[in-house]
Amino acid sequence: MGLRSALFAAQYEAATRHGEPEALTSRRAALLSGLDGVVYDVGAGTGANLPYLPTSCRVTAVEPDPNMRKRLQARVDPANNVRVVDASAEALPADDASVDAVVFTLVLCSVPEQAAALAETKRVLKPDGQLLFLEHVRGTGGHARFQNMLRPVWSFAAQGCQLNRNTVAAISAAGFTVAVQDEFAVGPAWLPVNPMVMGTATPEG
Repeated sequence: MGLRSALFAAQYEAATRHGEPEALTSRRAALLSGLDGVVYDVGAGTGANLPYLPTSCRVTAVEPDPNMRKRLQARVDPANNVRVVDASAEALPADDASVDAVVFTLVLCSVPEQAAALAETKRVLKPDGQLLFLEHVRGTGGHARFQNMLRPVWSFAAQGCQLNRNTVAAISAAGFTVAVQDEFAVGPAWLPVNPMVMGTATPEG
């Protein structure tokens, strides 16, 4: 696992180099631009969201993988209010109802326990807080069957990434009101990491 983790961290940015400027960079910026207050960037990876988080935010960048976390820490600007922590999406280091926004970008596909991570998000969010997401999700018809077939090999090669998770439905089932702002593809639509969705969700009750 250690060697696989190190190799994955080393090649991650190269693997996403084409998708970022083509489709993701502008959407990250749009999704995060209005944030303020206490923000948890969960599964922060190598720090792709950092340039787009407003400097007024008090950011906790959560990353459980030590190889990713090392690259993330090197990317943090000491002038910004960002702390990097070793924690999981299922156990966030935050008090109940203390966080203004929780951000997931290309993360909910690979958290080991998606439902537990979403329940934990609801726990830490303030009543008027929001969950922001930019994720690849399960397709429909033949594309979904293709994702199902490829999932075991893909998951092994991509550190547990699950191609066929219906993430929007899972967020709703966790007790959130979901607003999908955009559904799109990165590259050809037949690629297994399509479709992708961007949106926000607010806690119910």
